[in-house]
Amino acid sequence: MNGLKVILSSLQDFYKLSLTAPLGVFRKPFYFKDTLEQMDYAGPGSLFIVMLVSLFIGMALSLQISAELASLGLKMYTGKIVGVAIIREIGPVAVALTFAGRVGSGMASEIGSMILGHQVDILRVFGVDPIKKLVTPRVISSIIMLPVLTIIGDAVSLIGGYYIAVFVSHQSSSFYWSQIREILNFENLFSGISKPFLFGYIISLISCFFGLTTHGGSRGLRRSTTMAVVVSTVMIIVIDFLLTKILLFILGMRV
Repeated sequence: MNGLKVILSSLQDFYKLSLTAPLGVFRKPFYFKDTLEQMDYAGPGSLFIVMLVSLFIGMALSLQISAELASLGLKMYTGKIVGVAIIREIGPVAVALTFAGRVGSGMASEIGSMILGHQVDILRVFGVDPIKKLVTPRVISSIIMLPVLTIIGDAVSLIGGYYIAVFVSHQSSSFYWSQIREILNFENLFSGISKPFLFGYIISLISCFFGLTTHGGSRGLRRSTTMAVVVSTVMIIVIDFLLTKILLFILGMRV
């Protein structure tokens, strides 16, 4: 019974945080410098690992699909399948998981360290709202930078797929890119670009929440950081499925 009360209380605190953190954008003072610092950490700081992961995902996907389609005599359609898979599903999810592992864990550990070091209490003593000062800049930076990283990651994945399709599977370069241009329609782009906004919002909120609820010294900090990454990972997969279902319905695409 006590465990259920703790869970319900935590959910209540999380929902309260999910509402108050974004609304901090419209209240003074505005922490522009903090937001820019978090954007630099979340965006350029994550660029290399996102590009590296995306490159090998595109290459692996293209290699596997080319091998399967070759047995059916349809190898020339590798570009179309790779493009749709990356833009609609694999690209946004892979980048979000990478973002949660690097940026989300950093948010949780940083805020958790401030909690253990009583720096958050000092902010309250000086009349500073810790949610607006610490959480809001991180939420805004995640919402802005994760879609940007996703677009870059998708482009790198398509280049990786191109390398395998053309130089390993010996397909036509022009035909590959013609198929990519063909699938760059509103439905695919809207589906692929809309997801990162919600992913960034969820990842930042979960990470900041576990950071703010840190207790128990170094073990507590380890637990908070681990839970931030684990819960973010699960929620990314679950939300991706729900969004895919909703978007297919909205866009009028039958399954």
